[in-house]
Amino acid sequence: MKMRVKMGTVVPKVGTFVHLVEEPTDYRTAMALALHEELGETHRAIKMAMRWTGASERTVKYWFAGERGPSGDHLIALARHSDAVLFVVLALAGRHIVEDADG
Repeated sequence: MKMRVKMGTVVPKVGTFVHLVEEPTDYRTAMALALHEELGETHRAIKMAMRWTGASERTVKYWFAGERGPSGDHLIALARHSDAVLFVVLALAGRHIVEDADG
C-alpha cells in the first residue's frame, strides 16, 4: 500500500488519508488546517499545542486562527508531535512523499 501527499487534497495520518476541507493557500493557512485536523477545535487542542511547543496561549491561538504561523523551534516541536503538520510542511516545500507501508 502506498501513501501519497498531494497539497490541498489529503494529509496522511498514521496509515490513513485525512481529507482537508479547504485547500491551503499559504503557510499560515496550511498550518492552521493541519493543527485543526490533528487536534480539533477545542480549547483542549490549544492546551495540547502549548504543551508540545512551550508557546504561549495567545501565540497558539494565532496559529489556530491562521493569523500567524509557527517558526523555528515551535515548528520543529509541532512536526515532532503531529503527522499532519509534518506532511503539510513537506508538501509546502514541494517534497511530496510516497511511503511504502510494507517496509
